[in-house]
Amino acid sequence: MKTKFSNIDEILKQLPKLPEKLAGIQETLLANLIMLSEIPAPTFEEAARVELLLQRMVECGLHNVSIDEAGNGVGIIPGKNAKRNILLVAHADSVYSGKVDHALSVLADEIVGPGVADNSLGMAVLATLPNILEMLEIKLDANLVLLSSTKGLGRGNLDGLRFFMDNNKLPFEAGICVEGEKLGRLSYAAEGMFRGHIACRIPEELDWQRAGQNSAIIALNDVINRMLEIPIPRRPRTSIVFGAVRGGKSYNVMATRSTLRFEVRSEDAGMVQSIRERVEDIIADAAASHNAEFEFIVVSSREPGGIDVGHPLVKNCRQVMETLGVQPTIRPSMSEVSELIARGLPAVTIGITEASNLHDLNETIRIKPIYTGLAQLLAMLLAIDGGFCNEPE
Repeated sequence: MKTKFSNIDEILKQLPKLPEKLAGIQETLLANLIMLSEIPAPTFEEAARVELLLQRMVECGLHNVSIDEAGNGVGIIPGKNAKRNILLVAHADSVYSGKVDHALSVLADEIVGPGVADNSLGMAVLATLPNILEMLEIKLDANLVLLSSTKGLGRGNLDGLRFFMDNNKLPFEAGICVEGEKLGRLSYAAEGMFRGHIACRIPEELDWQRAGQNSAIIALNDVINRMLEIPIPRRPRTSIVFGAVRGGKSYNVMATRSTLRFEVRSEDAGMVQSIRERVEDIIADAAASHNAEFEFIVVSSREPGGIDVGHPLVKNCRQVMETLGVQPTIRPSMSEVSELIARGLPAVTIGITEASNLHDLNETIRIKPIYTGLAQLLAMLLAIDGGFCNEPE
């Protein structure tokens, strides 16, 4: 395949036939996907999956592979110019513990199993990319740094990626974050966010005569109702999402403990902080009203930011998708791209294939669209490598 281009249009002309060529790597890709998927990797316990990824990279002939102190897996595909670097990231962790059966079911055009889309497929792409570049005889000018980041989800709060960026000495020109789903996804901005966990505890020695008037469920319900009364502006776009509520043991036992998980998002950092302070005030008042103990923990947070819609990286990404017949779906992200953007690195998140039943045990991806997703990834790497995604000086 031609690897020296004068402009983005020359890359776009190569795209129509590329998915068919990439289908030739199916056996290797699916083997990597199955092996990586079947290793449990809940947040903070990604080591075994990362080690397998690096093993596969070594088998591909990569020598610059390592695991850092945060457990991140790093492999480097050397380019012609040692001073140039492109970062490709896929998070290693999933939402499923080792107690879940991680076996996949491979059907005619689908693969089913927990975490296969988020983000085993992203990991499999990292593992297979050296084979893909070799098959297509592509030699980039820049070094391609493959990063499998840990501690990305929930309480992990992107700590793995943050550690890597804090300690990395390589200058990057741009970054691409790879997610298994959804083909057409294009994220280049992040909303301000915090995820909160509220735990309520009522003393067990509470007078039985008041059992019907008070419990951890009633106290927490009061907090929820008052949070629902917080004024939410249409501009800046802001939302409160109530994700999970738990409490109680049985029909006739007073609930002494309850918990709430929720998320606040806004385009404005000041609005996020204002809602957080309001939630703290509501909790303090509810604690006094219900003779309850409350604990409020901010599990993770993000600052709003992004690159402009007119940035060459974004514009070229849209052109690549449209040339492949993929409709771009623009949406802000709370994932790895938010951290890269916050550090001033132009970056986007893209998805590889179509998926359904996300975060269910029967999470499903389609096989055929994967090759279109890989074609868009290769086109973007070539565009960055060619210097076509740099802002004019």
